[in-house]
Amino acid sequence: MSMKRRQFIKAAGLGAAGAAVAAPAIAQSAPEIKWRLTSSFPKSLDTIYGAAETFAKSVAEATDNKFQIQCFAAGEVVPALQALDAVQNNTVEMCHTCMYYYWGKDPTFAFGTAVPFGLNSRQLDAWFYYGGGNQLIDEFLKDYSVIGLPGGNTGTQMGGWFRKEIKSVKDLDGLKMRTGGIGGAVLAKFGVVSQGIPGPDIYPALEKGTIDAAEWVGPYDDEKLGFAKVAPYYHFPGWWEGGAALHFLINEKKMAELPKTYQSIVRTAAQAANKDCQAKYDAVNPGAIKRLVAAGTKLTPFPQDMMEACYKAANELYAELSAKNPKFKKMHDAYMAFRNDEYLWWQVAEYNFDNFMIRARTRG
Repeated sequence: MSMKRRQFIKAAGLGAAGAAVAAPAIAQSAPEIKWRLTSSFPKSLDTIYGAAETFAKSVAEATDNKFQIQCFAAGEVVPALQALDAVQNNTVEMCHTCMYYYWGKDPTFAFGTAVPFGLNSRQLDAWFYYGGGNQLIDEFLKDYSVIGLPGGNTGTQMGGWFRKEIKSVKDLDGLKMRTGGIGGAVLAKFGVVSQGIPGPDIYPALEKGTIDAAEWVGPYDDEKLGFAKVAPYYHFPGWWEGGAALHFLINEKKMAELPKTYQSIVRTAAQAANKDCQAKYDAVNPGAIKRLVAAGTKLTPFPQDMMEACYKAANELYAELSAKNPKFKKMHDAYMAFRNDEYLWWQVAEYNFDNFMIRARTRG
């Protein structure tokens, strides 16, 4: 080899040493990684559990299958309500859950999912992405060593299935109801006895009269559990869940260890799952509500006096919690200020358009 050729190869980095350096650099930027995700939901809920599958599929496809996330249904790795704990203690790298399941640890968790008389799903996304919500939630979640990414929404939920019709706020007194969280705390002010019962156990409890009422999600998911056969009154709206959000909670250290490109893919995949979940609910609920009504379900709005009384009670509860929990107060004040502006806008175009179209539809 001539002197000039050796000098050229050395300058261009084309020698054996140069080739050896290049391969690991490429491999390092797109490593093969396997994560586990535990869901708080059963596979039968294709809407909610399906959001985790959408997320995992998006991550795999964007990385040419080098970053694979295996999804596990509730109970396969840990029980549904231990998903957050499993991420904290490194049993799994991440979970798909509702943050308000953990409101017993701190009521501030509820703002990640839904609070009584809160935001609807579109408004909640606006708060998360552009109203400082995601930053506030991540600041709060630092104490739990996880980060949160919105991962779906059910839209406004139904108020639940009742063996007897609720005609006045007085009918709540002594009612045994499957519900929980902050909504349950508001209802408790009117004598409702809240009971936390897993999905598969709700039907037999209603059938036997162990409980008088139960709220789950909405028409599509509720239809699968057969509540209409044992509790004919389907009340609405679920004012405690105007837009119930799901979250991907990810171990903070595990996320930081990912290459920047993978971190970006994770965030983008979460947004895809977030949008997909709400779109699916909006597509499947109309057919389900028609089938339920055709089978004898009595669609019944909650009485106005109950709505007004519960709204007042919710605000009283927020004041009580804010007085003793600075984290709750900080989140509450930011959330409610955003809500007020959102509904100021909503009453102009959105509400009037929807209201006209609903009336136009009923006129045929």
